[in-house]
Amino acid sequence: MNKPADFQEVMARVKQDEVRVISLQFTDVTGTLKSVNIPPSKLEEAVRVGVWFDGSSIEGFARIYESDMLLIPDVTTYTTLPWTKETGKVARILCDVYTPAGEPFEGDPRYILKRAIKRAADMGFTYNTGPEIEFFLFKAENGPVARPTPFDMGSYFDSSQGDLAAQARREMMFVLEEMGLEVEMAHHEVAPGQHEINIRYSDALSCADNAITLKYAVRSVAQKYGLYASFMPKPIYGVNGSGMHTHQSLFDKNGRNAFYNPDDPYRLSETAYHFIAGQLAHARALAAVVAPTVNSYKRLVPGYEAPVYVCWGQINRSALIRIPMVSKGREQSTRAELRCPDPSCNPYLAFAVMLACGLDGIERKLQPPKPTEENVFEFDAVQREEANIITLPGSLYEALEELKKDTVIQEALGQHVYRWFLRAKEHEWDEYRTQITPWELERYLTMA
Repeated sequence: MNKPADFQEVMARVKQDEVRVISLQFTDVTGTLKSVNIPPSKLEEAVRVGVWFDGSSIEGFARIYESDMLLIPDVTTYTTLPWTKETGKVARILCDVYTPAGEPFEGDPRYILKRAIKRAADMGFTYNTGPEIEFFLFKAENGPVARPTPFDMGSYFDSSQGDLAAQARREMMFVLEEMGLEVEMAHHEVAPGQHEINIRYSDALSCADNAITLKYAVRSVAQKYGLYASFMPKPIYGVNGSGMHTHQSLFDKNGRNAFYNPDDPYRLSETAYHFIAGQLAHARALAAVVAPTVNSYKRLVPGYEAPVYVCWGQINRSALIRIPMVSKGREQSTRAELRCPDPSCNPYLAFAVMLACGLDGIERKLQPPKPTEENVFEFDAVQREEANIITLPGSLYEALEELKKDTVIQEALGQHVYRWFLRAKEHEWDEYRTQITPWELERYLTMA
């Protein structure tokens, strides 16, 4: 489905689609989807002057005495929600958040990404991304948070066409395609109950919109099947967690891939090397935004295919950044895959800081270390030290301490979002570290 170009086309589409309700959607700073519903008769007014809402009730938005905010629909994001056909068709439009003075709100995650994209454009680049989004499907009969019980016991690329999870995943693909997303691949992942859906790469703003849409659609379809879709990074101890590996590239003003150089052994340009070096240099602080929860660091441990070590390579899947091999004739697909993000992140903020770190590398002409093609998981501490390979933070607390020292990421977020994010995440860490867990009771309660 093609994106509508303007308001008149959207109004024609609303009538043609027999839409009964329009859901105006946006995210808070954590990435949680928020919405307000309006009838189609109010859409013209919403586009022209916006829709008022109370920003003080939204995480990371405004204080109580400056609470008035405006939602301005971005009509190019119009799509219908296929699962609402039987009960009265609903359409979705993503929105930008503005202040009463008509200025973009500095706490709006979509605006944060737009600002980073403009900086790249001023340098002559378009930033493209393509995430691989993993999730679990759990039984929901006892409530979605009672116990993470996988619905199936499949493993990587298993083909079980008859089970309910496989049926649900196929319908998720159909729904996403109907909503205008181009699905590249969907399959069962390594852990029981774990699945992955990859959407085609695009410019970073469209891609972040698509990532939000995917999570929304996947949850809705899962619910139809009596399942619960979880994007928690590590819901089950002892198995692989869920990541959001993100493929990235820069294109120049002539539409050419700025990462490609046919004469380099890795087919990478100097621009690509600088970009990679920037992300490696900021990796420990970057983790706070792309792996933003306490649980994220239960995934980022050795032994479960998640990246832990700050290095790069091509065939090395233990590296933080991997350079996928590109066959002849597909040079435009040259890219760098950042493997530490997970699906609990806000994709608008994640892509914004990832881009800022890469552009910092380009501006400062940073050079990455030599590539590491060995399995770093098998290195001991001495070998890692000799190779000058450091690790990602081992906890949310460590990541936040690194974030406090990183002015590049702070500036990319802006002071409003940075201060709120840091305060909220420090509170999350304090709340977590003072909990008494079942593991502690089992281990210590009856100690002599």
